[in-house]
Amino acid sequence: MTEHELVCAENAVRLDKFLATADIGISRSMAVTLIESGQVSVNEKPCDKKQKLSVGDRVAVTVPDPVPYEAKAENIPLEIVYEDSDLLVVNKPKGMVVHPAAGNYEGTLVNALLWHCGDSLSGINGVLRPGIVHRIDKDTSGLLIVAKNDASHTALAAQIKAHSFTREYEAVVFGTVKDDRGTVDAPIGRHPVDRKRMCITPKNSKNAVTHYEVIARYKGYTHIRCVLETGRTHQIRVHMASLGHPVAGDPVYGVKNERVGFPGQCLHARKIGFIHPSTGAYLEFQSDLPPYFQEFLRKLENISK
Repeated sequence: MTEHELVCAENAVRLDKFLATADIGISRSMAVTLIESGQVSVNEKPCDKKQKLSVGDRVAVTVPDPVPYEAKAENIPLEIVYEDSDLLVVNKPKGMVVHPAAGNYEGTLVNALLWHCGDSLSGINGVLRPGIVHRIDKDTSGLLIVAKNDASHTALAAQIKAHSFTREYEAVVFGTVKDDRGTVDAPIGRHPVDRKRMCITPKNSKNAVTHYEVIARYKGYTHIRCVLETGRTHQIRVHMASLGHPVAGDPVYGVKNERVGFPGQCLHARKIGFIHPSTGAYLEFQSDLPPYFQEFLRKLENISK
């Protein structure tokens, strides 16, 4: 366990928010858990998550050590688009988490890959993310690449860093996008208060560039294609939301109470292209829009007639 002694520097800040924004590596939900389990005190007294702090209040918090975990193989079906001795290209369904993390230690893509590949996955990212070169969100469907050995992983990661890795998405976004095409060039970093969100910010951020073009316009929505220059967490979702056109069904950055019903976030990794790490040949793969996406487009076509 790790003991932290903190001093509040502002008035009327909630205790759980204070802990989540302190540099002790915990989220707001974890802060609530620690408070409720008696691991936090204010001025050496018991406290409540909604308690408001004042300047000079002394907060003591005990953060338990992380529980060691090793991902386990699970017999989960995979849609493999391409495979050889160096890598796989997988078409991930919407709703599947890519790798184990707090709250999602089973049923992930990594669990399925361990069953399919056994020990034939790169180890650069450790036991929880073997083979994972890049990620897509749980509620995003589509293509991603998996490395079977460290040499392939290193070569593929270098392509991503050099922006020579082709990644093309399709999305339905809220509202009518006026320009036929455009570019969002805005740095993305962790939200200063809600640690589960990303935001456009100049502080502790990385450059992020998204190119987009309109495929079709409907009543209240637009079908777009996005090409990534960079690959930041939630990049398309944050960039499109910054234009006032969040991804349809996005539970974090989206519009609440949208009138057109649909089954969740409408974002699909449609195309991926890269230089093969062993042969040097350029490979490119495409994935058809999944049924949930196609059904939503049909619904939009009907209401737009």
